[in-house]
Amino acid sequence: MEQQQKVHAEVKLPLILIHTPFGLDFFDRVAKAPGAKAWAKVNTYIMPIITVLAIFLIVGSLAVLFANSDARAGVRGVGPQANLLIPGLNPYLPITYGWLALVVTIIIHEAGHGIVARIYNIRVDSTGIVLFLGIPIGAFVNIERDELAKATLKQKSAVLTAGPLNNMILAGVSLLALYLIISTLTPLPPAPGEPQFGIVVVSVNPGSLAQSVGLPQGATIQEVAGHQVKQLEDLGNTLRANLGKTIPITWIEKSGGAPITKQVTLPSAVEPGRGVLGIGVSTLSADPGMTLTRYKSAFTSNPLAILLPPTIQEGLVPYSDLMTPKYESSIGPIWSPLANTLFWLWFVNFNVGIFNALPIGPLDGGQLYNSIIEKKVKSQILAKNAAMMLTIIMVAIVAASILLPYVI
Repeated sequence: MEQQQKVHAEVKLPLILIHTPFGLDFFDRVAKAPGAKAWAKVNTYIMPIITVLAIFLIVGSLAVLFANSDARAGVRGVGPQANLLIPGLNPYLPITYGWLALVVTIIIHEAGHGIVARIYNIRVDSTGIVLFLGIPIGAFVNIERDELAKATLKQKSAVLTAGPLNNMILAGVSLLALYLIISTLTPLPPAPGEPQFGIVVVSVNPGSLAQSVGLPQGATIQEVAGHQVKQLEDLGNTLRANLGKTIPITWIEKSGGAPITKQVTLPSAVEPGRGVLGIGVSTLSADPGMTLTRYKSAFTSNPLAILLPPTIQEGLVPYSDLMTPKYESSIGPIWSPLANTLFWLWFVNFNVGIFNALPIGPLDGGQLYNSIIEKKVKSQILAKNAAMMLTIIMVAIVAASILLPYVI
């Protein structure tokens, strides 16, 4: 394939698209590699499997939210921005690891489309990288739409499936590598004076009650209104039972430090799903060995449980900021950054893969299922209406899973 394209920039604020010919050369080389056509055929039949998994997870989360008031309250507490895979907007997606994972995810996704398109001699007009306000956030591949439209249904299926399938494969490889990293860990004995129970403050909201009384990030809350707190529900239940009152709260700021007790006047009421103190908390694991065992068992018993980010339940994840100092690894201190990188590669790739497989118009899944409908339904108007109805139903289900906690 002769390359005519030159490097140039296209500005679509806040995005800047840098078009380059280098990806086109790479796609052609890979497309000619042994086994490339066989791999393209595998892609042809995988999209429905990913789609079924995506719908199962969304409907399952919808059922949990509908039946469980605590789950709804938890979602309201983190806010709707937690549904976005955008570092800096999603409060639980770290900027460094999240940005790296997002860039790799989009590059892998787009490369899948481009390579399979070239295997079937479908022209790729351009490739390049995407900058958001000058910061690289991914890549793009512009496939010649007329040629893709003329391709057979199997060829089109292979091209459209390649992106989500690449993401699911990278997610699986990252998950396996994460397990291998976790398997190198050995729990360390407790540090002298380390608290053996309590709730750890992992974040303090600006302007919150906690900030006003000097309760810092990293402190371990041990008593509220004279009651020991050992579980998250102990803290929430005790605080809500004393709304409007002035109560003592005792915490330890560092291992071996003396307990600090302050009188705190609680508000008379709080919004549903909102915390009283304005803090993010996690359970304090007194037994890092048990935490490690439980986490490793999840890889075989319920891998989807590993989607729990280390920034949400720090006491349950060995490589979180809270738990990392409690372990040593045979590969040295690098184990924690490696584990975090692999987790976010798994997390972002899995979510991008299943989302793009949904039967929603512009997405890869939507384009494929619309093509199938057009082929099976002879009436063009009826096919168009059926495709639109499928998109509307799926969008409604996704919207319901996001909005349900705020309307019930």
